[in-house]
Amino acid sequence: MKLSDFKYRVPEKYIAQYPSKKRGDSRMMVLHRDSQKIEERHFKHILSYLREGDCLVVNETKVFPARLKGIKDKTQAVVEIFLLRELEKDLWEVLVRPARKVRVGNKLNVGGHLNCEVVDNTISGGRVVRFSYEGDFNEIIDKIGKVPLPPYIKRESKNIDKQRYQSIFANKRGAVAAPTAALHFDKKIVKKIEHMDVKIAPVVLHVGLGTFRPIVVEDLTRHKMDSEYYEVSPESADIINKSIDKGGRIVAIGTTVVRVLESVVITNGHVKPNSGWTDKFIYPPYDFRIVDILLTNFHMPASTLLMLVCAFGGRDLVFKAYRKAIREKYRFFSYGDAMLIL
Repeated sequence: MKLSDFKYRVPEKYIAQYPSKKRGDSRMMVLHRDSQKIEERHFKHILSYLREGDCLVVNETKVFPARLKGIKDKTQAVVEIFLLRELEKDLWEVLVRPARKVRVGNKLNVGGHLNCEVVDNTISGGRVVRFSYEGDFNEIIDKIGKVPLPPYIKRESKNIDKQRYQSIFANKRGAVAAPTAALHFDKKIVKKIEHMDVKIAPVVLHVGLGTFRPIVVEDLTRHKMDSEYYEVSPESADIINKSIDKGGRIVAIGTTVVRVLESVVITNGHVKPNSGWTDKFIYPPYDFRIVDILLTNFHMPASTLLMLVCAFGGRDLVFKAYRKAIREKYRFFSYGDAMLIL
């Protein structure tokens, strides 16, 4: 399939700029792959589609406030610094804006006792900087950094985002974007799920800025995904494998979980504990080896996320659902409504 096969137009007024009033309040469109039926429900009804023995796999990555403001030491020019990933102790790959004003050797004061020096350029147009500071780096970042909201949210981050652009499963710091399917869950819903004897297995995929990077080639085989760090612990692998052995279904909470599971699945249809970097790109046609059900959001046109969803649900059914969602005024993207594909 081609890039143009995944383009559509969504009215800007349907792109959610704020989260719902409460977690779990979102609408949920349910797609049945076998019958091609589409239902309109609310997220709280997800319990109706789960059964004893199923296993929810969630991404426990934690978003950190990756947007910083720096001041150049000589010109006092203001520079935005977007932290991408730590390469080694105090050495970070970052994006800077405006990039043309930031060169190797420049020094920036980021606030308080935090400074950095640009030590290299990256192939993708970013920079490598080395930080110097007094105290604990993470505590400083948490104090002065801002939540890295997606580019389609046309406002500055606010206090509400510190809580709501973070899932209740968030435990391991490292993402610059939230695994948005998990944003719908609250503690009450999770407790009900656990009472149904549905297992919950956490994995990690630290979502990078590449999740928003547009594909620029029509031929999808030529697109290269950014690598992202993942972890599947022995404990989580055991939960998942035991559920499979007992006939339970694997329910992936978000596209990031699908990419992790499809990166660690082995020949017998089980998963193995592992950690590392994955650049797995899933688009139609694709033979899923482990995921039975997918919970996701409504994604950007021509995005790798939409392509994965189409690979799982079938492009015709997914696009039929998207057209219906636009007619019925669903909320789109990160803070938007949910889609459950059975």
